[in-house]
Amino acid sequence: MVVVAKLKALAGKEEEMKNALLDMIPKVKDEAGTLVYTLHQDAGNPAVFLFYEKYKDADALTAHSSTPHFKALFKTLKPLLDGGPEIGMYHELSGINR
Repeated sequence: MVVVAKLKALAGKEEEMKNALLDMIPKVKDEAGTLVYTLHQDAGNPAVFLFYEKYKDADALTAHSSTPHFKALFKTLKPLLDGGPEIGMYHELSGINR
């Protein structure tokens, strides 16, 4: 299960959002079913952030979404977001993993 989450910060809130998102990385590190959890910032628009997430299965995604740190993140992000997050869910078909 792959999730791509795109979030846009309100003008002037980019650094605050970046720090909140970066703070999630060590918290997610020990989730057994989370295989990849990578944060990106748009090269042309520093207000736009993208998470690429890969989970062992749907249960692992549910477990991640149920953690206290996930719930706390969205409370923190709510006043920083310019609109709602765009979330896409995918099934990996093929690729190169090195």
